[in-house]
Amino acid sequence: MIDRIVEIANPARLSIRNAQLVIERPQQEQLSLPFTTPVSEIAVLLLAHPQITLSQAVLSRIAEAGGSVVTIDGKFLPASMQLPVQAHFLQTERFAKQMQLTLPNRKRFWQQIVRAKIRAQGELLTELHGSDSGLIAMSARVRSDDGGNLEAQAARRYWPLVFSNPKFRRGSEGPDQNRHLDYGYTVLRAAVARALCAAGLHPSIGLRHKNRYDAFCLAADVMEPFRPLVDRRVAQWIAHHDPAAPFDPATKNWIITATTSRYLCSREQRSLFDILFRTANSLAQCITGKTHEIEIPSLLEPWAEMPPWKREVRSVKAKGHEQAAG
Repeated sequence: MIDRIVEIANPARLSIRNAQLVIERPQQEQLSLPFTTPVSEIAVLLLAHPQITLSQAVLSRIAEAGGSVVTIDGKFLPASMQLPVQAHFLQTERFAKQMQLTLPNRKRFWQQIVRAKIRAQGELLTELHGSDSGLIAMSARVRSDDGGNLEAQAARRYWPLVFSNPKFRRGSEGPDQNRHLDYGYTVLRAAVARALCAAGLHPSIGLRHKNRYDAFCLAADVMEPFRPLVDRRVAQWIAHHDPAAPFDPATKNWIITATTSRYLCSREQRSLFDILFRTANSLAQCITGKTHEIEIPSLLEPWAEMPPWKREVRSVKAKGHEQAAG
């Protein structure tokens, strides 16, 4: 299965024809045949323009295929998200287990997530600048529910370093790389929410995030250790481009690649969607009491960016692993 992220950033009309998503531009701009792509290959459909019209069949067929539809506002943040509601045969049972999850377990699972996030941040700093600035050691000190608030301490150390800019502040509304991060996190959040639904979990029943106005609190929780994948792509882009430059399709495509790339995970080449599902499913196993550790990988290494000799060696290892497993 191919997991595509399709963004519509111009006026368009969307419809379904022969199991294909059909994207038609206004007549005055239409210079060629409509663009089509199989509905079954769409992981996330991003609607990023106010003049987009679509039929009910578009929403229904994408949901049936397990995909999500996200509308994006003018600040590149999600305004709404549609997810499939019948993605797992044990969905009702797992919803109930989520509601019954004890506070000590919530705190323990959040500890694991924060540890993984800080560790990934430290690994990214090492990759970009040769030093983790003490974050990997800090990750080991995270207590239950992050009682020492090490996540915030790590962030204060991390953000000025990742972009080599001591004045950078996350959350600023200025024309800087915050726009790039927000856009990348929007796509990542949709991908995580999709994986949670596929694992039979409800994305609004969070572990730590509990905003009453946020319908995807659990997605906000689980995406935390994967944020550095977006940070890496943004840092690579900003190193060669003006962060205040127009946020054009080339910039978006570069950032989206963080979600559509294939990575080395458990000695195998895997898509991020597959890795996210493994993490979501392991969380479901934790919530139902079958295990106690969430499967969260370290900072993932992009397969396409490996040197050929390194990729070849690891490809052989992955193949051997698959044969042994099957």
